[in-house]
Amino acid sequence: MTPNTITAEERHEAAGPPTGPLPFHLDLVSGTNGASLDAGLAALKGAAGAPAAAPVARRAVGAGAGSGAHRGAVLTGPEGPAELGAKETGRADAPLAFLFPGLGDHYLGMGRDLYRDFPVFRAEVDRCAELLAPDLGLDIREVIFPAGAGRAAASQAGDGAKAPAMDLRRMLGRDSGPVSAEERRLNATKLAQPALFVIEYALAGLWRSWGARPAVLTGYSLGEYVAATLAGVLSLKDALTLVARRAALIDALPQGAMLAVMLPEQDTVALLGPNLSLSAVNGDAFCVVAGPEQDIAALEASLRTREVVNRRVTTTHAFHSTMMEPVADELTALARTLTLNAPSIPYVSNVTGELITDEQATDPRYWARHLVSPVRFADGLRAIGEDHVLLEAGPGQTLASLATEVRGVGNGAVIASMRHPLERRSDTAVALKALGRLWLAGGAVDWTVHPAQDLATDGITAPAPAPAAAEGEPGATEQELHALWARLLKTEEQLPRDVSFFELGGNSLLATRLILRISRAFSVEPTLRQIYEWATLARTATALDALRAGRDPQEALAGDGSGSSHTGSSLARFRLPNGLMVSHQNEAETLHFYEDIFDHRVYAKNGITLPDGATVVDVGGNIGLFTLFAHYEAKDVTAYTFEPAPPLFELLSRNVAEHGVDARLFNIGISDTESEARFTFYPRSSGMSSFHPDEAEEKHNLRTIIANQREAGGDEAADQLAEYTEELMDVRFEAIEFTAKLRPLSAVIREQNIERIDLIKIDVQKSERQVIDGIADEDWPKIQQMVLEAHDADGEVARLVALLESRGFTAHAEQDELYAGTDIHNIYAVRGAR
Repeated sequence: MTPNTITAEERHEAAGPPTGPLPFHLDLVSGTNGASLDAGLAALKGAAGAPAAAPVARRAVGAGAGSGAHRGAVLTGPEGPAELGAKETGRADAPLAFLFPGLGDHYLGMGRDLYRDFPVFRAEVDRCAELLAPDLGLDIREVIFPAGAGRAAASQAGDGAKAPAMDLRRMLGRDSGPVSAEERRLNATKLAQPALFVIEYALAGLWRSWGARPAVLTGYSLGEYVAATLAGVLSLKDALTLVARRAALIDALPQGAMLAVMLPEQDTVALLGPNLSLSAVNGDAFCVVAGPEQDIAALEASLRTREVVNRRVTTTHAFHSTMMEPVADELTALARTLTLNAPSIPYVSNVTGELITDEQATDPRYWARHLVSPVRFADGLRAIGEDHVLLEAGPGQTLASLATEVRGVGNGAVIASMRHPLERRSDTAVALKALGRLWLAGGAVDWTVHPAQDLATDGITAPAPAPAAAEGEPGATEQELHALWARLLKTEEQLPRDVSFFELGGNSLLATRLILRISRAFSVEPTLRQIYEWATLARTATALDALRAGRDPQEALAGDGSGSSHTGSSLARFRLPNGLMVSHQNEAETLHFYEDIFDHRVYAKNGITLPDGATVVDVGGNIGLFTLFAHYEAKDVTAYTFEPAPPLFELLSRNVAEHGVDARLFNIGISDTESEARFTFYPRSSGMSSFHPDEAEEKHNLRTIIANQREAGGDEAADQLAEYTEELMDVRFEAIEFTAKLRPLSAVIREQNIERIDLIKIDVQKSERQVIDGIADEDWPKIQQMVLEAHDADGEVARLVALLESRGFTAHAEQDELYAGTDIHNIYAVRGAR
C-alpha cells in the first residue's frame, strides 16, 4: 500500500469508530425578557430527554425571541445539563476573529473526539492527510491519533467519568513520566507543524459549518499559514506543500533554544548579544528570545541575577531568529513556484503586526521574512480592535490567555475552543461550550444553520393560559386533528404532539388535503403557509381553537410553547423502501430522490454501467443517495462527493459514515475557477438550491410540474395543490444563504491523484456549464461516463451534447414526462459507445 492510499477502516480506526448520538448537546436559548429566559433555562435543565439528533439547537421562549437580546446556553452531557450562563447581550453582531496558535500546545490525540463526532471535521482532516502523504511519506493521522494513545483519557472524558482537570506535576515543570515514542514522533518539527496545521484548518471548517464567519484572522507563527489559506492567499494543496517542506527545512537545521522574558520589548532588545534574536512580542512586558542553547543559558542566568521573571519555552529550534536564515532563500524559491493571491478575508501579518497588504501577501519573499522576523502578536491584536470577539481555533488556550492580557478583562470576549493538553475533558464538550459562549457574547454568527424551535416553559411566560393543548391531555380539537393526520399519513400509531407534520412524512400535496379536511371538520380554512408555520399537532390545535374563537392564532401561539414551526433543517432518521437507514431533511423529498435513483435507476440506464472497483464523482451530492447507490451497485467503489450546503453536507457525512462508503467528501461547490460564491439553500426543497437562483424560472417549472401531474393521472392531490400553487411558491422559496468555496474539478482530480473516473453524476441547478468548463483537457480522457441534469436555456442542452461528443462520447438528451414544458433535461454520455 502506498503512503497516500488509505482505506476507510484505517481512516477511522485511529480515532475510534463512529458512534451513535453524540454524548453532548448544546441548547442556545433566547427570551423576550429576563423572566422568559430564566423559565426557558429552567425547563431545559429540568428535562431528561433522549439524546438529541443534532449537536446544537436554538430554543426561543416567547414570540419574536429567536434572536433576542436575552440569551442563555445549556450544555447537556452524560452527567446531565449544565448552564453555561445567561445575560442580556448588548449586540448580536459583534465581529468575529479567528486566532490560530503556533507550536507549543499540540499534543497526541488533539481533536480526537472532534474527528470521531463531527463529519465535517473528519472530512477536512482526511482531505489534508491525503494531500500531505506524498511530501511526508506517511499518514499524518497516524501521527496525531496513534492507535491506543490517548484512548483511555478520551473515553473517560466522553462517558462522564471523573478525571483530574490538570496534571499539576507537568504544569509545575516536574516530570510526570517518560515521554512516549509517539510523543517524540509528533514533537519532531517536520511532523509537528503539518499536524498542527491540519487540526487548525479542520477546526476552522467545523466552526464555519456552525455558522461562524470571521471578519478577520490572525495566526501565531505557523498559525499565519492557516489564516492565509482560509483567506485564499494559498490553496490548501499549496499551503500543505509549503508547510511540510518548510518544516523539513527547519528540521534539518541545528537545534536551538527559546526563552520567555517578562520585560518590555525595548528592555529585552537591550539585553541581546550578537547571537540572540527577538523572537516574539506577546504583550507590553512579555517577549520571547531565541538563539543557540549556550547563549540562551547565559541570558537565563543573567536574568535570574537581575530577578527578572523568565521561563524556558519547550522547543527544538530557535524559531523566528537568525538561526532560520540558512533556509530562507530555499523557502522563497519554493514560494515562487506557488500561486499567491490577494486575501479575500483580512488577516494580520506577524511581521508587521498590522493587516497584511495585497503586495505582502503576493510577494514570495514574504514567507522568508516571516521565518526570521519576530512575531508581533500583541500589535496584531491591537490591529484587530477590541470590538471583536476572539475565537482561538486550535489546541490549547495560550492565545486566549495572551489576548486577555493584551486587551484587559472586559474588553471583548476571548474564547478558547479546544482543551489544554493537560486537561482531561471531551474535545466535543469543549467545542460546544465555546459555541455557547460565542452565542452569549453576541458574536456575528449565522445561527440559522442550527435547528430552531420554540421552547415550552409550562406557561410561565404566557400572558394567559394556552387553550387546549401544551399541557396535560390533548383537548378535543387536538384529538380530532390527530385522527385527520393519521388518515393522511396512513398510520394507526399514536403521533407525537411536538413533531412537525412534515417530519412525519407530510408534504405539500398532503398539506393541501389537510387544509380541505380541516375546513370540513372545523369550519375554518388555514392557509398553506400557516400549516407549515404551525407544524405540530399541539400548535395546530391551539391555532385552530383561536381561529374558531375569532382570535389571532399568532397571539395564541406566542406563549404556547408547544413546539416549533417547521424549518426543514432538523435532523431526522428514515428507512428507505429498500431497508437502508439514512439521515435526511424531509420524507417527501427523500422518497422523490429514492424513486429516481433506486427505482427508476436514472444513473444506470441508457448504457450507463458501474463496474466493480469503479471510481465515481458525485457533483451535487445532497444527502448522498447517489453515493449510496453507487456503493451498493458494485463492489469496491470509491466516491468523490461534493456538496456546498453545510446542512446537507452534515447529513451526507453521516450517511456515508453509517454505511461504510469509501468516499472522500468535499464541502465545496464545483465550478470553473477557484473562488467563493453565495449559495441559496431552500430547506424545504433542498434539490432546488442553487448558485444561480431564478425565482421566475423555478416558479414556472413548479407550476408546469403540477400541471403535468394533473394531466398524467387526474391525481386528486395535484388538483387540490393547483389551488394553492402560488402560496406554495412562497413557502418553498424561503431561503438561507451560505458563502461556499468553489473549485474546478480538475484541481481536485490532480490533488487526489485520480487516474480514471468511471462515472460522473452532475446535478447542480444551472451550474452544469461551469462544472464542465472546470475540466482540463488532460482530464477528459480519464472520464468514461457522465450523467448530468441540464437546463436548456437558449439551446444549452444541444451545446452540451455537442461538447461531449467532441470529447469522444456518444451523448444524447432526454426529458422525463414529469418535466415536459420545463427546461430540465438529463444528458447521458458514454465514451466510445455506438
